[in-house]
Amino acid sequence: MRAPNARDTALGVLVRCRTAGAWADAALTAQLRRDGLTGPEAALCSRIVYGVMQNRLLLDFYLGAWCSQKIDHLQPPLAEILRIGAYQILFLDKVPDSAAVNQAVEQAKSNGRAKASGLVNAVLRQVSRNKSHLPPIPDRDETQNLSIRYSHPKWLVKRLIALLGREEAEALLAADNAPAPLTIQVNPLKTTGEALTAALEASGVTVRAHPWVPGCLELDRAGDLTALAPFRAGAFLVQDPAARLVPQIAGIRPGMRVLDVCAAPGGKSFAAAFQMEDRGEITACDLHENKLKRIREGAARLGLTCVRTEAADGRVFRPEWEGAFDAVLVDAPCSGLGIIRKKPDIRYKKPDDLFALPVIQRAILDNAARYVRPGGTLVYSTCTVLTEENEEVTDGFLAEHPDFGRTPFALPDPVGETGGQVTLWPHRHGTDGFYICRMARQP
Repeated sequence: MRAPNARDTALGVLVRCRTAGAWADAALTAQLRRDGLTGPEAALCSRIVYGVMQNRLLLDFYLGAWCSQKIDHLQPPLAEILRIGAYQILFLDKVPDSAAVNQAVEQAKSNGRAKASGLVNAVLRQVSRNKSHLPPIPDRDETQNLSIRYSHPKWLVKRLIALLGREEAEALLAADNAPAPLTIQVNPLKTTGEALTAALEASGVTVRAHPWVPGCLELDRAGDLTALAPFRAGAFLVQDPAARLVPQIAGIRPGMRVLDVCAAPGGKSFAAAFQMEDRGEITACDLHENKLKRIREGAARLGLTCVRTEAADGRVFRPEWEGAFDAVLVDAPCSGLGIIRKKPDIRYKKPDDLFALPVIQRAILDNAARYVRPGGTLVYSTCTVLTEENEEVTDGFLAEHPDFGRTPFALPDPVGETGGQVTLWPHRHGTDGFYICRMARQP
């Protein structure tokens, strides 16, 4: 039995995603550890997994030109083997086509599909021969064209065109398939931006200040962040700038009492604690003890003492919390369609799964509002861009809660003044797709 390599490990991850519904990032981390891949092999494996996920519909379109069966109808792992081979041929310059084809044929044989190895060989050789003049993507239907070109399902493309118009929707689709910057937040209780930058650069990391969110740095060539001395010392928090803005918009200050209703994995609670200078009290909630344990471990690494965890269902009223908090943060469970560039497989969720989300989001928001003291602040946020999970939820809430109202806030350019709510977009703002709404309860 041969030792695992990048392509075999990538195949294991993609098959697990397809057959067991696993998320690519978690499955990849587990499989890399299990197979013992590190360095360039691990990097190649990661690139193949994310590349196939980002371009799956496009790969299937090209493969379908030379395969008599629909690619997604092929039994696992044949579809995944063909996609891995085609991705290397079409997107990876440093992998010779012959090596991609031969590896795919070997994968078919070693995975009990010896009879299909001829099909794999024939189809991938056609892709290789024709890669400079591939079949044109149909352009009579703009939704179908964009769906294939950027590998987003037609329902989502249609929805984004309705929200943004065709030209801007295409810019967002392209951004979804581009690498997301790795952003960290400086822990001001431990260090400064200048000192952290120097420490990271001494470890070979390229560092630049975030273009418009203070206290955030963008990193390149960081490798395994957890192996860096500044990480182990608690000098920074890995967090998208959009999420970092939530406690800023909430106006959190030292000495406050804050409730983070859907806290896991803890990033907003930690950012709030930084803003509070670790003075006050933050109650970070989740349903599951394993997630609460992660929050406690993160707080300990960052040197935070004001964060305590509590097992709680955001929809179930806790009488002892009624009117008890200066600020309540509701980062509601959502479709995640704003973080496709980080979790490319989110785009393949069935739209039927999304219909129940606004009901859950509204139930959490209605309940959480009862915990806000008179004169206090309620902030609702999601990592999605769909209005039915965002503006429609807060509009409905405000219509039934006349004691709450949106309160305007300002952010640095390119956002500026808002009327109390904002949607951030990857292609406009360089952040995750993210919605934030600030509401105040009447004194």
